[in-house]
Amino acid sequence: MLAAAAQQEFLDWLRHERRASALTIEAYGTDIGGFLRFLTNHLGQELDLAALADLRLGDFRAWLAEMAAKGAEAATRARHLSAVRSFFRFLRRRHGLPNAELRLLDTPKVRRPLPRPLTRPQARAVAEDIGEESDAAPQQARDVALFTLLYGCGLRISEALALDVRDAPLPAAEAPLRIVGKGDKARIVPVLPVVRAAIAAWLRHHPSPSPESPLFTGARGGRLNPGVAQRTMRGFRRHNGLPEHATPHALRHSFATHLLADGADLRTIQEMLGHASLSTTQRYTSVDETALLRVWHRTHPRG
Repeated sequence: MLAAAAQQEFLDWLRHERRASALTIEAYGTDIGGFLRFLTNHLGQELDLAALADLRLGDFRAWLAEMAAKGAEAATRARHLSAVRSFFRFLRRRHGLPNAELRLLDTPKVRRPLPRPLTRPQARAVAEDIGEESDAAPQQARDVALFTLLYGCGLRISEALALDVRDAPLPAAEAPLRIVGKGDKARIVPVLPVVRAAIAAWLRHHPSPSPESPLFTGARGGRLNPGVAQRTMRGFRRHNGLPEHATPHALRHSFATHLLADGADLRTIQEMLGHASLSTTQRYTSVDETALLRVWHRTHPRG
């Protein structure tokens, strides 16, 4: 069987047996097709299953190297390699194709981008002034409460919008906020008085403050859509000259970065953010080092 026919058989299997989406099938077809075209030129022969079985580690590395030379980022190369590995797993199950070389190939390491926090004045301006974007007092109070909560507690936007009125941290109570985050993992987050005050101010305007109602509501009284909050933030940053990375999630990054700069330890920040791995939280140390070097270069006489 020719390699092109095996590729089509694999795509048909994805379509009919795995019920993969059209976009997924198209992506697999593009990635595997590029791999097979490279091998045809690299080996100088028409490919069949025997040729695929005889591929060596150097052949796979040459393919990845060519993609890198053409400017493909590590994430792109990793995605193409994942598609090829799926293709070879299919060939092994369907046709008994042996090729252990692919298992020896390392996946290109994808560097996660560093978090991009706001400065303290920028984050404070968002939390305090974002309500000015609206002429309606209820919406002003809601937006101030939401963005004060995001910065003051380091929540994801989805976590904040999932809260109900019964979860609201009010001034009369001193209990921390219980958040259920990714993977249904619960965590406890302390709540600043300014956050409690902003929530209380919003609840005075809440259209239906029964315990089971969403804490943050939209125009029709249902749970606020995250797209509305993101749109509000876009408008605020354009009118106030904030950078493009000023998003609701940037307030979470700002929360962690500012805590770290003020001496909070990584384990505590990890718990408050709900990170499963400390390595995820450690990214904020690189952000703080970058800021430190920037100050050093700007202020040192020989910098």
